[in-house]
Amino acid sequence: MPDSPVRVRFAPSPTGLLHIGGLRTALYNWLLAEKTGGTFVLRIEDTDRARFVEGAEEDIRESLAWAGLTIAEGPLAGGPHAPYRQSERSSLYKDAADRLLASGDAYIAFDTAEELDAMRERLTTKENPSPRYDRASMTNSLTLGEEETQARIARGDEHVVRLRVPEGETVTFIDLIRGEVSFETSTVDDQVLVKSDGLPTYHLANVVDDHAMEITHVIRGEEWLSSTPKHILLYRALGWAPPALAHLPLILAPTGGKLSKRNADKLGIPVNVRDYVAAGYEPEAVVNWLAFLGWNPGTEQELFSLEELAEAFSIERIGQSGVQLSMDKLQWFNGQHLRALAPEAVAERASGAVGEKYGDIDRQRLTEAAALLHERLDLARDLADAGYLFEAPQAYDEAGVKKRWKEDSAALCRAYADRLEALDAFTLDSTEAAMREMAETEEVGFGRIVHPVRIATTGTMVGAGMFDTLVFLGQDESVARLRRAADALG
Repeated sequence: MPDSPVRVRFAPSPTGLLHIGGLRTALYNWLLAEKTGGTFVLRIEDTDRARFVEGAEEDIRESLAWAGLTIAEGPLAGGPHAPYRQSERSSLYKDAADRLLASGDAYIAFDTAEELDAMRERLTTKENPSPRYDRASMTNSLTLGEEETQARIARGDEHVVRLRVPEGETVTFIDLIRGEVSFETSTVDDQVLVKSDGLPTYHLANVVDDHAMEITHVIRGEEWLSSTPKHILLYRALGWAPPALAHLPLILAPTGGKLSKRNADKLGIPVNVRDYVAAGYEPEAVVNWLAFLGWNPGTEQELFSLEELAEAFSIERIGQSGVQLSMDKLQWFNGQHLRALAPEAVAERASGAVGEKYGDIDRQRLTEAAALLHERLDLARDLADAGYLFEAPQAYDEAGVKKRWKEDSAALCRAYADRLEALDAFTLDSTEAAMREMAETEEVGFGRIVHPVRIATTGTMVGAGMFDTLVFLGQDESVARLRRAADALG
């Protein structure tokens, strides 16, 4: 356990619905805090006003709550380091930018968008497809001098503040997942720290806030790894010690390659947490599935509650390599977690989908239906697909009829209906005994009766146990369905 109390943060931008990859990042941060008795902070990085989406912050909070990730400090939770929205922390960023300018670790640049485009075009080559800002040839305080710089600022010329990356150095840091990582400063751009509208970019605000909020561990996606040397240089210039850093492996598409919105849509993979909620996935299953997209417990155990994940979690068990996302695995996790629920809970979850298809179903009846199919459901809403539990079949599976409905099937169904109608007790044992006695009397195989009976009573070839289904339907309904199918199919 770390010497000082762990403080981690999840710092999304409110530019849209929370992505499933964002939830994984939040989960790993939350698990470390929970494991160590630390603090999980939600910080909203809303300085990019052009991409701000109304309602996105609310979606972030709702998604975290759905997954069971409680927020110790944040915009609504409050805390000793409030405010927790970057748009409300402007004075901190200005102070830091002024310090960097005063120390010479940052400078002012007046280049227009057109001038920057021309620079990139001039410097772009096959070997250098993404050229760095060429400070020596551009319009900035380093080339203009102090007097001209101040004159331009005084007359209101638009400008930005850029990081002055030192030449000829190697920036080295320890990543808790990847070990020692080094970048040559020749590959690091003079990043914009303060935009022309006076708002900080992610890089400056991120460093200032992590320091001010006493964040001890930064756990974030691999896509931020290349930005880390800029952050290390900022920490150094401001005289602050950086937090421990861990960059999570990429989530890959099932076909390989980074999972993007485009290929996710093409493959039918939900992108946003809200999509998983709408699809009826259990939050415990989604959390369990996400935990294994990069981490493993080092044991054979796969099914974990959130509390068990927190107890087992360690950064050391997170791998470096990208992990392919599998919706089949999520389906499996969901089925396992669903089967751990009581039938009453499954019925509650399925009620909306069932009601939409079949109208208002008595809750006790719905609970009995959930119990009947409990071991077969991957999603609670799939109960609505078992229509035969709620209404008589209107049609019969053509492939099943072709394969299993023989010339004597109608007669056998009628005969079995007669036997069922005569039963004093309609139970699992009595309905099965009636069929076995009939098979012996008629001198036919058991399957010669059971398959047509299933088609007649359910309209399908798959479902719950045959005799469980008959008892659920009840004596009168079972007999009626058998005779109706015998007449319809002949």
